[in-house]
Amino acid sequence: MTSERGALFDPTFGSDVIAPMVGDRAWVTAMLDVEAALSRAAASAGLVTVGDADIITAAAAELGENLDITRLGNAAAAGGNPVIALVQLLRDAVAASGVPSSAVHPGATSQDIMDTALIVVSRGALGEIEATLDGACRAARDLAATHRTTPMAARTLGQQALPTTFGLVAANWALGLYRARTRLAAVRAALEVQYGGAAGTLAAAFPHGITIATALAAELELAPQLAPWHTERTAIADIACALGTAAGSIGKIAGDIVSMSSTELGEVSEDAPGGSSAMPHKRNPVAAITARAATRRVPGAVSTVLSNMNHEHQRAAGAWHAEWETVTDLLRLTGGAAHRIATSLDGLHVHPENMARNLGATDGALLAERVTAALAPHTERARDIVTARCAAQEPLDTDAAITEFLTPSTVRELLDPAGYLGHAPELVDRILAQLTPETEHPTDSKGS
Repeated sequence: MTSERGALFDPTFGSDVIAPMVGDRAWVTAMLDVEAALSRAAASAGLVTVGDADIITAAAAELGENLDITRLGNAAAAGGNPVIALVQLLRDAVAASGVPSSAVHPGATSQDIMDTALIVVSRGALGEIEATLDGACRAARDLAATHRTTPMAARTLGQQALPTTFGLVAANWALGLYRARTRLAAVRAALEVQYGGAAGTLAAAFPHGITIATALAAELELAPQLAPWHTERTAIADIACALGTAAGSIGKIAGDIVSMSSTELGEVSEDAPGGSSAMPHKRNPVAAITARAATRRVPGAVSTVLSNMNHEHQRAAGAWHAEWETVTDLLRLTGGAAHRIATSLDGLHVHPENMARNLGATDGALLAERVTAALAPHTERARDIVTARCAAQEPLDTDAAITEFLTPSTVRELLDPAGYLGHAPELVDRILAQLTPETEHPTDSKGS
């Protein structure tokens, strides 16, 4: 990902906050942090001196800040990954201090460093995404509490169905965000180190391999591995799927907001809507639109990760390489979408008067079900009578076939949307009770 691309599009799609956390410099820093941690882990097992490990750690930190990434990228092409060239640079940096080359990268293979660096990069980015989803969830929760009983038309298959409340709509938004955030947190907590050596047997570090792997996990504050997972890729698939679920939840909300912001509905509007270069009257829900745009690119990336899980034998030729930028894109896109939907929800204006207007658009047909139920005890033709009246688009309270049994005032009372909300307010309360404990505790900052 070039800096030119990021500079132009990241602010629009909300990725400017998370981009530095998943960009080239972040990757290089993570790889060097892993190498330094590996030398310290080997020192704890007596394979590297503590003094040499300290020199390597200092040199890795300096390289991480000053390394020419373009030069490293060009050097990486020959070996098919940047680790080979990076290890040589680190060995060169410490050689003048008398550190033997064996103290750098002890017992490891390139995939150990790349996989663990991807885990480190993902951990930080996931923490940021979780925190952003928390903020979006709180905003949706506040909307739900404020509009717990605000009537609006529920829509199924693109048509008005029955009354609901905007509070219940917003509560369901919040619930989706909460569940997505919870899943991301679980995946982040399970992120584990990778250390297996050339063929996943830890032969080069025997008999200290398992001890070093455990120490490496502790150094990086990652979960310890049960065994190397070079070609067992459920860990990477879990990251991708959790991000895909989060993007799906965000995209659903964004789609609702875009639809409800339309001129014909006008039920919500964003705090700082965007204009049009050609039409001065436009007030576009840009935050929701760009969140939706970012999420639409996520399923393809998730599919790429899942379709590349079949790593052959003990080291994949191509399937592994396909993960690096794909997972980076997933983090970037989902993180950007989370920021944009949080912006949309945090400043969302709700227009109950337009919701009430839209409820009346069918002249009572919206509540024909209720009138049918009240009419049914009086005549077996209740459904036919009400259906015919709705088809004719005539008011129900003036139909003689109905008022023969129900007074016009009774029919009008039955047609009041506020009187047919079912359990909607109660369901809002149930959802908010589930959300409050989690959303009142900010995401921890470890690793992020």
